[in-house]
Amino acid sequence: MSQVFNIVFPIFAIVLLGYLYARRFGPDMASANRLNIEIFTPALIFSVLSAEGFELARYAELALAGVIVVLGSGLVAWPVTRLLHLRPKVFLPPMMFNNSGNMGLPLALFAFGEAALPAAMVLFLVENTLHFTVGNAMLTGHVNPLRLLRLPMLIATLAGIAVAATGFQVPGPLHEAIDLLGQIAIPLMLFALGVRMTDVDLSDWRIGVAGAVVCPLSGLVMAWLALHVVTLPGIQPAQLLVFAALPPAVLNFMLAERYAVEPHKVAAMVLLGNLASLLVIPGVLYAVL
Repeated sequence: MSQVFNIVFPIFAIVLLGYLYARRFGPDMASANRLNIEIFTPALIFSVLSAEGFELARYAELALAGVIVVLGSGLVAWPVTRLLHLRPKVFLPPMMFNNSGNMGLPLALFAFGEAALPAAMVLFLVENTLHFTVGNAMLTGHVNPLRLLRLPMLIATLAGIAVAATGFQVPGPLHEAIDLLGQIAIPLMLFALGVRMTDVDLSDWRIGVAGAVVCPLSGLVMAWLALHVVTLPGIQPAQLLVFAALPPAVLNFMLAERYAVEPHKVAAMVLLGNLASLLVIPGVLYAVL
């Protein structure tokens, strides 16, 4: 149990610091979040994918399992929308698209070591790509492929995959500079998550509690099914289970707010889901480690 505590403490400590700092000083994180989305996270993605020894083919089945977990979670959660009398586009995206960036990447790093970061990055890219395609379509009714191709994270992904596939060696000093930029991403993600938690209204707490239960449960059900469909090597099955148990991504709230899809309800699911992860994630880590 002490191993689990040592893994989750640095993560939740930084989130708590962000929350307490925001309560005291009320910082505007808009510029920092934009830098993280457009510079630091793309740098992290490219750094991991273009690193020497990264073999894309090793993660094809993991990527498929990630797709099964994300899309399948929506199917498992669908009946709950009827019970709660919610529109599917309000309830389903937070159940499908989890916190694979802010929480998933740090968890992989602290729980499984730096060698596990490429697999965690693959799952993050699967979830993020589906969020900006399927998730956007669920909220707006359409998707713009040209707009997707302008996303810095997608550009970094394609560039990193191209480097990995061709065996091209990025000059050492340049790769080190990109790697240094990427190292900013994870702690800034966690700090920003803490800041974001100060903005949430809990008037829809019942929906939030339902989401906090359904999100990890539906993910774990689909991960269990996925592990019967694909064969994953080494620690990848454990990583998939941790990925499946992650709480809703903060991006769900940001997109719901942008497209006016009952953001107060989505915010309650995101906040209570992330609070519930204080219990869920240590439990899953204890089971898989």
